[in-house]
Amino acid sequence: MKQKNEEKLIKYLRSLILRSMFVIVLFLILAILSKTSPTYKDLIVTNIYEKNISFAKIKKLYDKYLGGISPLDKAVEKEISVFNEKLDYSNESIYHDGVKLEVNNNYLVPIQEEGMIIYIGEKENYGNVVIIESIDGIDIWYGNMETVAYKLYDYVEKNAYLGTTNGNTLYLVYQKDGKFLDYKGYLK
Repeated sequence: MKQKNEEKLIKYLRSLILRSMFVIVLFLILAILSKTSPTYKDLIVTNIYEKNISFAKIKKLYDKYLGGISPLDKAVEKEISVFNEKLDYSNESIYHDGVKLEVNNNYLVPIQEEGMIIYIGEKENYGNVVIIESIDGIDIWYGNMETVAYKLYDYVEKNAYLGTTNGNTLYLVYQKDGKFLDYKGYLK
């Protein structure tokens, strides 16, 4: 049994080293291309620095083709969520750049789309806000949050528990590439 665990550890370490080397080589190739050719440099700068990069998409691709980066990804079985809810509200009204929803007091907020948390903090008119960048590049703002169950840059799953509202109001804002979107297409 001990030998089998050691073999698994060695296999995992080899895999981790190969994945790390792949990322390093990719970074070096991009660095060399940007240094030697103005055309490639402009292309890289435009696509990486000027456009809104979807870190959620990058993580999803990385996990799909290279596996998870955490050593515990393979060693520990995935936990099964006991919270799998849909958004439930009694009334909606337009509010600044999004929508104001009337929910139960201290409502347990479900996540609408899987993605990565890119902001947690105060925003004027919205209170404590959590912004999740979804796989399709839409930033979803959850405003008036009292508690948050995640940290910045955590990857979150759809319908999982995000946190609780401060009172009976939840603000939602949908934004893509700096433009605010009509909420009606996203409330289900």
